[in-house]
Amino acid sequence: MSRRTARDLRSESRMAVLRAFFTLRTATRQELSQHTGLSVATVSTLVKEFLSAGVVQIEAMVSTGVGRPLELLRLDPGRGYLVGVDVAETYVETTVFDLSLEPRGTVSVPLDEHLNSPQYVVDGIRLAVHGVLALASIEPSSVVGVGVSLPGQVQPDLGVSVFAPNWDWHDVRIKDLLTDDLGMHVHVDNPLKAITVAELWFGAGREHRDLAIVNLGTGVGSGFALNGELVRGVSNNAGEWGHTLLVFEGRLCRCGRRGCVEAYVGVGGLMATLAEIQPAHPALRITQQKPFVDAVQSGLVSGDGAMVELVDRTARYLAASLGDLVNMINPEHVVLTGWTVARLGDWLIPLVREKIQPAALASSLAVLTISASALSSSTVALGMSTLTLEHFLAAVGLPSSAGTTGSGTAAG
Repeated sequence: MSRRTARDLRSESRMAVLRAFFTLRTATRQELSQHTGLSVATVSTLVKEFLSAGVVQIEAMVSTGVGRPLELLRLDPGRGYLVGVDVAETYVETTVFDLSLEPRGTVSVPLDEHLNSPQYVVDGIRLAVHGVLALASIEPSSVVGVGVSLPGQVQPDLGVSVFAPNWDWHDVRIKDLLTDDLGMHVHVDNPLKAITVAELWFGAGREHRDLAIVNLGTGVGSGFALNGELVRGVSNNAGEWGHTLLVFEGRLCRCGRRGCVEAYVGVGGLMATLAEIQPAHPALRITQQKPFVDAVQSGLVSGDGAMVELVDRTARYLAASLGDLVNMINPEHVVLTGWTVARLGDWLIPLVREKIQPAALASSLAVLTISASALSSSTVALGMSTLTLEHFLAAVGLPSSAGTTGSGTAAG
């Protein structure tokens, strides 16, 4: 483990103040000090840096009746714009935010899940980015950064998609491709890191410091925040829970191994389970994943026995694998998120809470809560914009380590 330096501590203090602004929206230096636990002198030094970079502005002067009026501060939304991009196998969704991370518009572009060339994906990202800027009437020159989330294993410091199993990508220099195509500063990362940052800053992390975020969709994965900090691992692969073993010599997974969690609780796994329950079920004629999950939801509403059994089995698989995760990191709270949860969570989550009881240590379950994410559907875009904001601050001379990989990174 590398030794923490004075610069690391200063970076952490900067990010604590920035997070306080997102929570409080407007605050005096004294209020920022109380919220963060930092001294007023430290906060004053950091606020001076934010003001000089144009990131923070003086909203008003507040009189206390004693001494000089206090400056009421806020983030300056007009300093520039951030675009968060959520790239999945079936879509690209972009949301543009002002610098206070208020959304200004969202655009979604479908992707054919059977096409997988890097240029095809880059074309979809370009359409979505320019589409959302046009929708919000924002000039590209006003964008200070574009944060792009890509499925699979990503190294942000190198800008490389190391491995995307559904696309069969290996070591694609995606940041360079996007920078050349968009002509904007681009930061890339993994969706679970983005979701975890969004939850940490704006969701469950405001009440819990030890979180496990579990995303269910085409693939499945997890993200961890321990003691209020994002956990990346040495090569940004912490949280590849979807490729841990659930069934010895079980179903073939997209990664090439057998018995992975993803092969049972990803959408492909749901299809395989339904085929075991009722091989001739009409929903199995649906080849696209989102329409299939919509059919599962409709079947649950109508009381389709096969769909009820499907969700019960899936909850058993999910609870068993979550039990291992809970035993390993002992989180205070588990957040379930993703488009499968958005459609099936009302049925799935109560069953998981019930079935996890024999799967995890009683002492860990005693302090554990499980819920669906309360954030909006653009959670990935919000997290990517937050990470990109950190890189923007580094670019204007305010270095941050809060979201970087273990090897360190810089804007560029």
